[in-house]
Amino acid sequence: MTTVKGPAFYFPSIEKKYGQPVAHWQELIRSSPLTRHMELVTWLKSEYGLGHGHANALVAYTLAEDRGGQ
Repeated sequence: MTTVKGPAFYFPSIEKKYGQPVAHWQELIRSSPLTRHMELVTWLKSEYGLGHGHANALVAYTLAEDRGGQ
């Protein structure tokens, strides 16, 4: 059994708490005109009510994936 570490650790609780799959949040992040990490985190928190840790995990994972890091 593999232990999930890093931002993806939060994905099950994000999906359960906010009722949307991670892909939904990634699409929002990718379609946003914002590009900086903390701008995106603040935007998710203010526009969609995500908690800081959840927003941070989604942004970190999505940006790293887009850079080919995941």
